[in-house]
Amino acid sequence: MAEHIRVGMSEIAVSRTPDVLVAIGLGSCVGVCFYDPQIKCGGMAHVMLPNSVQIVGAGAEITKPGKFVDTALPELLRRMIQMGALASRLEVKIVGGAQMFNFNGENDRMQIGPRNVEATEQILAKMNLKLTGKNTGGNRGRSVRFDLATGIVTVKMLNSPDFII
Repeated sequence: MAEHIRVGMSEIAVSRTPDVLVAIGLGSCVGVCFYDPQIKCGGMAHVMLPNSVQIVGAGAEITKPGKFVDTALPELLRRMIQMGALASRLEVKIVGGAQMFNFNGENDRMQIGPRNVEATEQILAKMNLKLTGKNTGGNRGRSVRFDLATGIVTVKMLNSPDFII
């Protein structure tokens, strides 16, 4: 029987088939999904902010690595490898990163959703992990369902049909 595991804000979860990982209400946050199709295990990080150094400072202890893109992705990979996954087999999908609020002017610091997506893509490239699917941007929140039996990520948005990546 499949267990539905909710991945809350700043959390990281890993599991195996037949479980399903779920993140509800991704606005500017990004849900990052790693999947190893050979052993049917996967993980999800529900990240809030792009960079820990800008917020807590260099060298500071990070108590919630899932909060920041730069700490969540290495931690998610570490947990996947502990489960037997190989980085070379991973399929990576990202969801979220919406711009939820309108701001007048060019205040880049308030563009959290787009900055989260950009940071995620940059760190994935540095980690040599291939992005195989994404549903990001816009100005509407999303919820995501990640089926570990199939690797299918289903995105739900209000007043829209489901989108599969």
